[in-house]
Amino acid sequence: MIIEELTKRGILKKEEEQKLKREVENLGKREEEVILDRKILSEEELFSIKSEILKIPLKKFEPKEIPPEVLREIPEETVEFYKIIPISKKEKILEVGMVYPEDLDAIEAIKFLARKKGLEVKVFLVTLSDFKKALEEYRTKREEIEKAIEELEKELKVEKEKPTVAELGRIVEEAPITKAVASILRYGIEGQSSDIHIEPVKDKMRVRYRFLGKLYSSIFLPIKVHPAIVSRIKILSDLRIDETRIPQDGRFSIEYGGRKIDFRVSTFPTAMGEKVAIRILDPRVGLKKMEELGLTGRNFEVLQKAIKKPFGMILATGPTGSGKTTTLYAILQKLNQEGVNIVTLEDPVEYFIEGINQSQIRPEIGYTFATGLRHVLRQDPDIIMVGEIRDKETAELAVHAALTGHLVLSTLHTNNALGVIPRLIDLGISPFLIPYALSIAIAQRLVRRLCDKCKREVKPSKEIRDLILEEIEKLPEEEKKKIKIPQNFKIYEAVGCDECNKVGFTGRIGIFEVLEMTKNLEEIILKEPSEAKILEEAKRQGMITMRQDGILKVLKGETTIEEVLRETT
Repeated sequence: MIIEELTKRGILKKEEEQKLKREVENLGKREEEVILDRKILSEEELFSIKSEILKIPLKKFEPKEIPPEVLREIPEETVEFYKIIPISKKEKILEVGMVYPEDLDAIEAIKFLARKKGLEVKVFLVTLSDFKKALEEYRTKREEIEKAIEELEKELKVEKEKPTVAELGRIVEEAPITKAVASILRYGIEGQSSDIHIEPVKDKMRVRYRFLGKLYSSIFLPIKVHPAIVSRIKILSDLRIDETRIPQDGRFSIEYGGRKIDFRVSTFPTAMGEKVAIRILDPRVGLKKMEELGLTGRNFEVLQKAIKKPFGMILATGPTGSGKTTTLYAILQKLNQEGVNIVTLEDPVEYFIEGINQSQIRPEIGYTFATGLRHVLRQDPDIIMVGEIRDKETAELAVHAALTGHLVLSTLHTNNALGVIPRLIDLGISPFLIPYALSIAIAQRLVRRLCDKCKREVKPSKEIRDLILEEIEKLPEEEKKKIKIPQNFKIYEAVGCDECNKVGFTGRIGIFEVLEMTKNLEEIILKEPSEAKILEEAKRQGMITMRQDGILKVLKGETTIEEVLRETT
């Protein structure tokens, strides 16, 4: 079928067609396998043609996104034999991906299974590599963890429905539960996840991993193993296993792949039982150099100038998860030299950096950012990093430190760089002090970085093209001179390949706006510190907005327009 179509399209000659057909017959392989083995077409090209022939849409999907309970809708033997993969279930409709939807036996098998469960089937075509990846993702997790859980359940059969603290203490030290927890942690590290969520839901325990900012359900385990899993993590984190009524925080470390990886643990009581959130602090992923953040051009130059000053405040701003701490750590690493004393106050300490004095605040015993900052000033610091300015007292102490000859790094929660000055005033800082204390304000967001191996050039729609041109037109004149956009410019979209695990993205990159303290801005702060007036000065000094910075990265092929619009709307 496909081989003949390739001849019709002029991709194959008649003699090549006959040769391939003989090969299919002699080797007992599928046409697709022979075509791919011979590298006549790429997999994407081949399956696009097959989609046209069969008039069945080709579905691209991320294996991580398929919930395990959906995978279980079809027995593994059927999945493997017929090359069928369940992708999603919406109410009574089961979406399935098939490598060979022309196989009538496969169609009958899936329809029979669906009828038994009262489901309707919607069929999509999927590539062979996507199918294999989804099957491998599910099977690996299922086999290893379920084996450990099976052993654990044997242990639990002789116990009560809810084991006592003493019984839990014994169970969590035994091999099955240790293996299960080790597997859960390892999947997080190997998948480059930032967080692991372990949650009790109705009759089961769910494990979700956060990857590139999004949570994916990956593992479901019997609810009876939940207390043992949580207790094992508590023991590793030096937390009380007999305390389930209040939240607890802890951390532990392991050696993995020749590097030390820290895990920050937070437990939280819910109606269904304790939820555990684990932040994975992998220095290879989380610690970046200043040059790797995504700061370019004027933004990078202004920051470089600010960190060379012996005093002043550098404030990073943005919502939770926007990369502010990563930016501050990158600056600290740049400033970390033998001749300077750097002291930090953090909540909590995320990455330990050699040569820097890092301290974790403990509000429950009265050790807050404000009290810590008072003591830090007695430690003869050159550079101070305060995790967050949350209240008037901390703000006043940070400003005082900046005014008395210290370089102060900290974070605030505002929507953009323009909001930093009004926010400081709201916190009770006298406007006349701000120009002398504040050096720069950096606002940022994180967008996913396109995979260089598989990103694809596309022509933007008229709406997107107009939006891009409008933002470019608003750029400062100096920036506009640097940009040459062709009449029919292209942007890029995510595709997905083996290099990026079929996601289309590899890691994340920041989009920034940097507001610099100037003489003009000083006058505005003293006379009328409104965001409108500050915006006028920002334009005059050549500030690029986060959206504009994002669009410049779109034109360079570093991210997609959808990513930028989502973060800057």
